[in-house]
Amino acid sequence: MTAAIAGGVFTPTAAPDLTLTRMGYGAMQLAGPGVFGPPKDRGEAIAVLRTAVELGVTHIDTSDFYGPEVVNELIKEALHPYPEGLHLVTKVGARRDSAGAWLPALDPESLRQQVKDNLQRLGLDALDAVNLRVGGIEGPASAPLAEEFGVLAELREQGLIRHLGLSNVTSEQLTEAQQVAPVVTVQNLYNIANRADDALLDRCAAEGIAFAAFFPLGGFTPLQSATLDSVAARIGASPQQTALAWLLQRSPATVLIPGTSSVAHLRENIAAAGLVLPPDAVAELDAV
Repeated sequence: MTAAIAGGVFTPTAAPDLTLTRMGYGAMQLAGPGVFGPPKDRGEAIAVLRTAVELGVTHIDTSDFYGPEVVNELIKEALHPYPEGLHLVTKVGARRDSAGAWLPALDPESLRQQVKDNLQRLGLDALDAVNLRVGGIEGPASAPLAEEFGVLAELREQGLIRHLGLSNVTSEQLTEAQQVAPVVTVQNLYNIANRADDALLDRCAAEGIAFAAFFPLGGFTPLQSATLDSVAARIGASPQQTALAWLLQRSPATVLIPGTSSVAHLRENIAAAGLVLPPDAVAELDAV
């Protein structure tokens, strides 16, 4: 691996071997439209993955239900054998139907099979970290998760998973999961315009848990803010870079997984890790 990119790293308290660059890469957009089917440009997809690693990213977020299967196969093709220090963080808890719909898949046998599928398609003997996806893209689902998280904890004890995390969860669900096994990451929707999880982010920071903000640029509905545009113009950065920089300065526990299928856009995102916002800019953005 090259030297870590600007923006620093985060190591969860419960996982001293899991040092993540705070500016990571979310591989979801490497699949086709709707995160379904093959990429429009396979060569560019491979180049994006290799460039991310060349630029120092040590945190790639993925899942076997991206595509499905497509993204994990791309990652293996582009990066296997994986360089030392690169961490692939995957997630389980959903499946896709033939039309691309996202369906819950949280029964014990399905969870075990999903872990095996991720291992096989990524070409690994053990997964660095696996997030249990409880809610959907629309947000957390308030439901008990101890049984489901317990399945992953058993696979961790068997050596198939090194660390466990959660995705689309509430603070109460985090507490419930911690009664079963240590939690090293929480992956929830969070960006400059959607801060419903302010308290959960602060809790994660206090407890040494990485808070992986997905859709940091708004996801399928890109961020739009006159204040963001104004601040970005004043500091000489793009609105997207400014939004990412704000997230990195929001909390030391924030790790970002912006996604793109373009090498040029990837480079722009990663450059945001070196952008330091002045206090007046932070104050304006805090008020968005």
